[in-house]
Amino acid sequence: MEFEFDRAKAAGNLRKRGALVPTKGKTRITIYIDDSVLDEFRSRAEKAGSGYQTMMNEALKGYLANTEERPLTEAVLRRVIREELPKASRPAKRPGSTSSRC
Repeated sequence: MEFEFDRAKAAGNLRKRGALVPTKGKTRITIYIDDSVLDEFRSRAEKAGSGYQTMMNEALKGYLANTEERPLTEAVLRRVIREELPKASRPAKRPGSTSSRC
């Protein structure tokens, strides 16, 4: 007896995927994460019995809730350097010294 593959029957047994239904209040993005960070979140999520993406989302929410300051951007860093470098390059005044150089 020769086995005959029935494509119609096999197709009916496959789990069909539908279109992704957007979740209200969430946005699908593509982001690059260090492999070590992703591995750690996956490991911790597996131990906790939850999803790693949910855990990453909670970690980000926690960071934002505990941080009122804006992140340090290049523009802010450049401004601070411009303000502070002239102060650092001035000669320090010695206590008790009142004369100035000419």
